[in-house]
Amino acid sequence: MSGFGHYERTAAELEDEILTRGVLLGLDWANQIQVRALASEALDCTSGQRLAMLQSLDWRIKAKGELFALSTLMLDIMRQSAQTGVQVPDVGIWKIFARALADVSQETVAEKEKHAN
Repeated sequence: MSGFGHYERTAAELEDEILTRGVLLGLDWANQIQVRALASEALDCTSGQRLAMLQSLDWRIKAKGELFALSTLMLDIMRQSAQTGVQVPDVGIWKIFARALADVSQETVAEKEKHAN
């Protein structure tokens, strides 16, 4: 599958950046409650809110905005790699955060469906 190595490389680069922002924010990636809360906040954040965070002079807010932007890229890479049949290695922080994003997203959809009926 030559030509698709960029997914793996991009995933590794994104994971490094996500890890860095997590360290800046004092995140404990082993704390499921904290990671799920972050995932929920990331999924609820609009592009306008994210842009405002990225422009903030407060480094904590900016770092969180960067983390949310990186999570959007992460989801895009996962979607694109799945569409091409290339699996991105899901290890480390990538796996932890991806699982939290997927779980929170599924719960949100299920909750919306529940209220729609």
